[in-house]
Amino acid sequence: MTFTDQLRYRLQQLNGAEKLILINVACFVLPLLVKTLLFLFNIPSGMFLGWFELSSSWGDLLFKPWTLVTYSFLHSGFFHLFWNMYLLFFASRLFLNLFQIKTFFNVYFLGVLIGGFTFMASYVLFPAFQNSSPMMIGASAGVMAVLIFMATYSPDLEVRLILFNVKLRYLGLAFVLLDVIQIPYGNAGGHLAHIGGAALGFFYVQRLNKGTDIGVPFERFVDSILKIFKKKSSLKTVYRNTSNKKAQDSSTQKDSNFQKRIDEILDKISASGYESLTKEEKEFLFRAGKK
Repeated sequence: MTFTDQLRYRLQQLNGAEKLILINVACFVLPLLVKTLLFLFNIPSGMFLGWFELSSSWGDLLFKPWTLVTYSFLHSGFFHLFWNMYLLFFASRLFLNLFQIKTFFNVYFLGVLIGGFTFMASYVLFPAFQNSSPMMIGASAGVMAVLIFMATYSPDLEVRLILFNVKLRYLGLAFVLLDVIQIPYGNAGGHLAHIGGAALGFFYVQRLNKGTDIGVPFERFVDSILKIFKKKSSLKTVYRNTSNKKAQDSSTQKDSNFQKRIDEILDKISASGYESLTKEEKEFLFRAGKK
């Protein structure tokens, strides 16, 4: 395989959470390159990033509603990105052992949205924030939603923390308390956004335990948006060759066996996950995806 094929194959092996992490990394690197370009032309970089950061002003939200999501793909520095992605990788591995990837995305992005609204509401509700209108970036609200979701759903699950094991309930509680006590010492709106994401994760599990998946309406809304932008599949003209029916029958049988093989592999993924496939099955599925 060429380098491009190998890269594509490796990307296809990543699960949805890992692809989300990769996108966050790309969104960290690309603005750095853009900043360099803007610097060379003596253009303020804020003119670019300001279109994607979340403002505490509700008036700005009316003109830039997409910032309720795009702010989560930006980070202020390497360690801001690193710790968010490290915690997301840790929490997502626990999450995807129990739930489908679509539920993970529902929890994560609802956490991002609720965290954003919490950040904005705090600058209206609390006197300490009056006469200020900062911007917010970072994936922490979504990460906290996933972590607290798992800490609520499987509170007695033990994870390794350096030299000893700790239950998820205590790990989740520690992260929430850290955000609460750090509010007076800087980045108050950001810490409140984290708490908003954590509250979403907790509430999601409470409703899920009662038989209601609060992420379904959000999932349907996203699907309806994606359908608008989805390209129509091109029509193919098929010509019948009556003079070579034997060759057609042979080709039809080959296509039938090919599709049957794909269906068997997809059923195996559905039952046991992608990692349960053999190397030959992964390569077959990769080649089939290129046809």
